[in-house]
Amino acid sequence: MNPTDHSITEDDIANFLANTPDFFERHAELLSSVQLSSGHGSRAVSLQERQAGLLRDKIKGLETKIVDMIRHGQENVTIAEKLQRCTRNLLLTAQARQLPETIVSELKTQFSIPQAAIKVWQVNGIFSDEAFCVGVSDDTRAFASSLTTPYVGVNSGFEAAAWLPDPGAALSLALVPLRTAPDQDAFGMLVLASPDPERFQSEMGTEFLEQIGDLAGAALTRLLARSDAQYNR
Repeated sequence: MNPTDHSITEDDIANFLANTPDFFERHAELLSSVQLSSGHGSRAVSLQERQAGLLRDKIKGLETKIVDMIRHGQENVTIAEKLQRCTRNLLLTAQARQLPETIVSELKTQFSIPQAAIKVWQVNGIFSDEAFCVGVSDDTRAFASSLTTPYVGVNSGFEAAAWLPDPGAALSLALVPLRTAPDQDAFGMLVLASPDPERFQSEMGTEFLEQIGDLAGAALTRLLARSDAQYNR
């Protein structure tokens, strides 16, 4: 055998076709005579049909991605609109002591959350007898400050569940610390609850809850210990 001879490999053929784009123009009959698997069963199809089928599958995949993008975009617009309504109603709340109730009501209404509650500490003395200030242990205050992100998961006997109207129905919880700034201790905590054990679960992202906590925390700074003259009672 001549040492310069070598067998033609599939790579050789592929390279030849890739570098000879006019090959099928000069041998157009091959497009219909070459038989390939259809990719959907044992039926044989021509090269042209197989290529068309591959293109159809690719287009179908792209259409699915576009539909998903549109759906996610619409969902994001809906969430943004709900957040805007929450923000507007908080700005329209004239009396600071009504803010916790407004936040709870807005979250339940706008986002279909079955139960919600807020507790705040370190408040101005004029609010110290309000229901949203009492019944929080030192351990729970320390726990809220320890949270760098909201807790989401099962209700494993958290004190905060007792703040809810129906603690027994709270099978999953989101516990959101409230701060004046990211590097500050928490001055309150928001608890969201659902009878659905999967509504708030450990695998879910917490970015949206962090936004809710940031918004609620900013609004509730009106309750914190400062000069009484700064507040509309």
